[in-house]
Amino acid sequence: MKNLIFYLGLAFLFTHELDAMTNSEWLVLPLLNLLSDELGQRIFVLLHIPIFAVIIALIASDKVSVREKSRLGFSLFLTLHGVVHFAFMGHANYEFESALSNILIFGGAVCGSAYLGLWYSGRKKYAN
Repeated sequence: MKNLIFYLGLAFLFTHELDAMTNSEWLVLPLLNLLSDELGQRIFVLLHIPIFAVIIALIASDKVSVREKSRLGFSLFLTLHGVVHFAFMGHANYEFESALSNILIFGGAVCGSAYLGLWYSGRKKYAN
């Protein structure tokens, strides 16, 4: 169950990044929002190549300790990502107002939080 929740969270984030293109997320991000719209968009897209490659490599690592720590870190990121989006809702260039956008963002945050909760409860169970 924990793995299913993790992969669902990953899917929410990857799909959110597709949605981010239609909502011009680079206009909200520090540094990218200082660039022209076209350049900011290109850099936003290109930065996702190494980011996704690193995420996939870490969460699929052959080393169990690397894989587990990466999944915990990614799940924490999903949770905090939802918090950051919530904080940016008042930003003038924030466009994630549709139900779909919010399902993708906060669905990922719920999955990240659930994964962390399941990990923690499993850890406590084996510690006793």
